Amino acid sequence: MRKILNINNNWKFTKDLESNNWENVNIPHTWNTIDGYNGNEYYKDACWYEKELVVERLPQGQRAYIEFNAVNSISDVYFNDVHLGEHKGGYSIFRYDVTELIKFDEINILTVKADNSIIDGVYPTTADFTFYGGIYRDVNLVITDSIHFDLMDHGSCGVYVSQDQVNEESAKLSIKTKVVSHSEEEAIRIVVDILDMDGNLVKYTAKDVLVKENIEVVLPITIENPILWQGVDNPYLYNVNVRIEKHNDIIDELNIPTGVRYFEFDPKKGFFLNGKHMKLKGVSRHQDKFERGWALTKEDHDLDMQLIKEVGANSIRLAHYQHDQYFYDLCDKEGMVIWAEIPFISKAATTDLTGQNAKDQMVELIRQNYNHSSIVMWGVQNEIQISGDLPYVRQIVKELNDLTHKEDSTRLTTQANVMSVPNNDEYNTYTDIIGYNKYYGWYTGKTEDFADWLDDFHATNPNKPLGISEYGAEGIITYHTDEPKVKDYTEEYHALYHETLLKIFNERDFLWGSYVWNFFDFGSAIRDEGGVKGRNNKGLITFDRKIKKDAFFAYKAVWSNEPFVHITSKRFIERATDTINIKVYSNLDEVTLFINGEKINTLTGNHTFVFENIKLSEETTDIKVIATKDDREYSDYAFFNKVAKPNPVYECPDQGGGFAANWFDEDLISQFTDIEITELNITDDVFSTGTILAEILENEEATNVFRKYCPSLIDSPMLSMLSGSSLDYLNESFDIGLDERLCFLMNRELIQIKKEEPVLV
Repeated sequence: MRKILNINNNWKFTKDLESNNWENVNIPHTWNTIDGYNGNEYYKDACWYEKELVVERLPQGQRAYIEFNAVNSISDVYFNDVHLGEHKGGYSIFRYDVTELIKFDEINILTVKADNSIIDGVYPTTADFTFYGGIYRDVNLVITDSIHFDLMDHGSCGVYVSQDQVNEESAKLSIKTKVVSHSEEEAIRIVVDILDMDGNLVKYTAKDVLVKENIEVVLPITIENPILWQGVDNPYLYNVNVRIEKHNDIIDELNIPTGVRYFEFDPKKGFFLNGKHMKLKGVSRHQDKFERGWALTKEDHDLDMQLIKEVGANSIRLAHYQHDQYFYDLCDKEGMVIWAEIPFISKAATTDLTGQNAKDQMVELIRQNYNHSSIVMWGVQNEIQISGDLPYVRQIVKELNDLTHKEDSTRLTTQANVMSVPNNDEYNTYTDIIGYNKYYGWYTGKTEDFADWLDDFHATNPNKPLGISEYGAEGIITYHTDEPKVKDYTEEYHALYHETLLKIFNERDFLWGSYVWNFFDFGSAIRDEGGVKGRNNKGLITFDRKIKKDAFFAYKAVWSNEPFVHITSKRFIERATDTINIKVYSNLDEVTLFINGEKINTLTGNHTFVFENIKLSEETTDIKVIATKDDREYSDYAFFNKVAKPNPVYECPDQGGGFAANWFDEDLISQFTDIEITELNITDDVFSTGTILAEILENEEATNVFRKYCPSLIDSPMLSMLSGSSLDYLNESFDIGLDERLCFLMNRELIQIKKEEPVLV
């Protein structure tokens, strides 16, 4: 019978193997707990782990496997100085058979080299998040009988529950089992029991087979009149118990929670789960947390799910890589509809034009997560077009789509296009459904531009189901204003942005869903924005999960049925005006305002209530709002102090060096206010603002021109992610401030520099 022995405790760790300077650590562990999100150049290199392991002698024929749930990003594993193998990719399960190497009842040495260096060809190669190094998920010793479900099938459990045909009358399943034998030919029985949530037997089937070496056995089974998995409304899970019996013993057994369901994405009406329309109210999640990095505990995962449920979401985009199995289990249990994806993101490799590592990670993602009923779509790429519109990248995306369908015909494929991909681009045909990462109202344009773009895309692609895979704005709770505007980093603009988009998205039935970027602030060492280094601050909740920004409550008012009332801008305490507006979010119909204990007014409405021109007292003004439902009172409190001058603490001191920043030398450009702009002859054999940055940086003269006008960008850590793009492309995508005058100035100098002729071999 299978045994899983956790071996997380009592490891040794060092950054320098030759120094013999080891520290004691427990798994999960990362060496970037501090430097991964504080703006420093975080440590990226090979580090070493070592574990002493004593294993009792196994009964005759049993097998032993070392199981890693994730090591970032390239690992080499040794057991008693024997190299077991190398694994490329930092997010998936992998195992090694150590049966023949164990010294029983003695000390065995398990050694792991983990390397989070950026390696071209191992994804992600660059991205807007920190690549924390370490063994950051569980490590187990798995003991099995000589005959067992395959543990070496790309990290899967060796059993696949396929939902071939599901409706209200029946759920036709097929249970594919991969069985491995290390013994002589023997007779076994494979049994499948379907149990309801109370443990009662619903249906069973069995098959007797002779096994020698490896076999694959498929057992069909049907549940009559099933209780369907209806997302957050009723996340009903059956238990699919699959076991191998030999003589009078169960020699291997798996329990697979399974929610039976069917779904559809309609290009005009949106998403349907079991025939019922469901607008996917989604949030995106990264897996890091303040003072933990990626080394999360089960309690951390539980808290994340609790907060996602509180806001009223029914769907999660698990970006931009495979997440912990424990969190996928929570998604099944809580009824979250899931977009799962691989880290084929931002920039394609230049050394391997086939995308082999991305394909390997896709196979691992699907096989390891095939049985999670919450997953309805597999994501094949995220903003891979940032690396340029390259034919080989398009081919990889198409091949990833084909591979995904080959691995799993029961779910749909999707992708997250960067915002600059045209509505009529062929990219939109590569996957079953499509998502766009759009940032109107932050990187470009105004928030209201979403409405026109959505309508135009739908008119151009009436048969393509459309979702918004990312949208967001930076919101830093220190900064506040009475007049919120784009790129001011204030909590007020952050809330107004999301408040506006909730209305735009809800008005369009064809939009199957949207995913807030991001639910939590997260570590991104390449960022330096809004006076905060090393963070992406677009979250609805702070990095430590302790403070819910006002925008969180804007969503809760629209999405959640849990009664509440919330006063916004409570952190904007000092006010240098005679009157202010009091904005309140609530999912109740009526809100009453009290000032210094005196009832002022009652407003009725939906979700957002604004009490205008509220006069401030000369010193402190106490604010209370009350709403009632079913004779129960819900309230919130705030106070504001009237001051003579605005407090400069509330104003963002510096945009910094992120996407939203101005990368250009304003002092230099200001010298050319009266310059005459003439037509330039830009040919293919010279440099220009249309040349990709990587090519410019290979030429010293062109680099000097680039450095002259773009000093902030050339020194930015973001440059590596953007190097496959040109300034023209970035300006179109992100409105970086490359106006006609600046474009002329740069091109006037760049076209004087000839590109080198390619060397023919």
